[in-house]
Amino acid sequence: MLRIEAIGASDGIRIGRAFRLDEPEAAASAPWASEGAAAREPLDEAAELRRLERARDCSAEQLAALAEKARAELGDDKAAILAGQRGFLSDPAFYPPIAKRVREEGRSAEEAVRDVVEALAAKFEALGSAYMRERAADVRDVGKRLLGALRGGADDAAGGPAGLAALREPAILVAADLSPSETVQLDKRRVLAFVTRTGGKTSHTAILSRSLGIPAVVGAGEPLDAVRTGDTLIVDGAAGVCLVRPDEATIRAYKARLAAELDRLAAERESRFRPAASADGRRVEIGANIGSAADAETAADSGADGVGLFRTEFLFMQADRLPDEDEQYRAYREAAERMGGRPVVIRTMDIGGDKALPYLRLPEEANPFLGYRAIRIGLDREEWLRVQLRAIARASAHGTVKALFPMISGLGEWRRAKRLLEEEHARLRDEGHPVAERIEAGIMVEVPSAALLADRFAREVDFFSIGTNDLVQYTLAVDRMNEKVAPLYDYFHPAVLQLVRRVIDASHACGKWTGMCGGMAGDPLAAPLLLGFGLDEWSMEAGAIPKVKAALSRLDSGRCRELADRAVALDTPEEVRAELERFVRVGGGE
Repeated sequence: MLRIEAIGASDGIRIGRAFRLDEPEAAASAPWASEGAAAREPLDEAAELRRLERARDCSAEQLAALAEKARAELGDDKAAILAGQRGFLSDPAFYPPIAKRVREEGRSAEEAVRDVVEALAAKFEALGSAYMRERAADVRDVGKRLLGALRGGADDAAGGPAGLAALREPAILVAADLSPSETVQLDKRRVLAFVTRTGGKTSHTAILSRSLGIPAVVGAGEPLDAVRTGDTLIVDGAAGVCLVRPDEATIRAYKARLAAELDRLAAERESRFRPAASADGRRVEIGANIGSAADAETAADSGADGVGLFRTEFLFMQADRLPDEDEQYRAYREAAERMGGRPVVIRTMDIGGDKALPYLRLPEEANPFLGYRAIRIGLDREEWLRVQLRAIARASAHGTVKALFPMISGLGEWRRAKRLLEEEHARLRDEGHPVAERIEAGIMVEVPSAALLADRFAREVDFFSIGTNDLVQYTLAVDRMNEKVAPLYDYFHPAVLQLVRRVIDASHACGKWTGMCGGMAGDPLAAPLLLGFGLDEWSMEAGAIPKVKAALSRLDSGRCRELADRAVALDTPEEVRAELERFVRVGGGE
């Protein structure tokens, strides 16, 4: 038996036969290989340009269809990944240089695509950040699609990755890599799980696999080359392990674990509408993170007590211009109405960092997560923020709507943002629009400076929402999308825990409440720690709600407070995780 230890990208255990996708590294790099400088007949420039235009239009249609598929099945935030790829086809830095090489250099359409795509991808990679590497991967994915369309045999919008047509029964997919557009097309009826040679936990492919509910292990490296189609595999997505040709005893053990996992998931699904409370009766709120009004319905069906984070930037990312006030108002109003009076926390657009808007022509930055993003753009382009705040205020007449400002690092930013909200709220009332008497407003705690000043912020804000994804990144100086430093990115780091506890304590001292909307909130292992800290509201992807509710129902809040005191006194993330695992293993309060 061969044991391959890699990166767990999507939880779950699956047992099945391997199916090697016909894309080994040599094949994957083939589209970019040079054809050399052999002599050839002059090309018909007009014919090549027509072929190129047809390929572009075909690719745009395919990506639009894939984005719609992702939107219907996974939500707007996942659809934005595919919509962003489609945006490259109209980007001045992408398609026009390809056509120019055909016209001015006599290149074939295929050569021009290869040259421009590789040059642009190399430019992104040279910038060094993991975000830019994701952009490079997206460029190559679009280029591969263009080349396929030029050959007349590309993957279509419904057919999935090339090679899967030969798959006759459910299997575990093994590949050098999977692009986002390939991943979103995977059929759960045929693909039990997948293992890839490359990739990281925070790549677009990993994000999509979690949303699809397909267990995945990525970054397996050279050991994966030993796998052959037909080999029996066991994939443990949580542990990041792939077992190749396991013995019968190992198969039996994992079958028992798989059966227990399926029973647990069924029980969690059945209990999702029960109130979120600990075993000793401490009530908390469990909200959902959404990217569109349509996602609110999924959130309600998953047992959410409200929307803890409406990521409004996805409204902007799927458009070819800034949505106007009425368009935004309709989306926010629909979300509020679908939640039926339950709270809806609407975050102002968090653009920048890993979320680009091509039509805004924002400057490229070497360190985009430290640059021009989120509230910094909103306060600099005040007219954009005012439009959004008016839409949020108008939606407040249709439900319990709250405003949330991202990336606040100092009190000056908060006060400016709050003033704009108050001005637009008052202006709407003067204009005769129905609005709530008062709109609660809070800040995202993502920057260590905000956490360190939490006691001062707490005197002015109505609530805090801790965004652990960025708080961990900024506190530990770890690029959360960089595979090389991924082991250092850990929300159980004692420094992060101290900041989280500091924020919660500061809010309670002023009679305010604190929520959490980062990845830590959706981790059942973190539930006893956060309950012990006194967290008031958890917000997460809708699919995680049942399992977090189930985890909370088994806990005693008093014992969790004792656990929290022990955990913050520990020295390393590994020690914290071991303490949490021991606590859960012995019952956690039951």
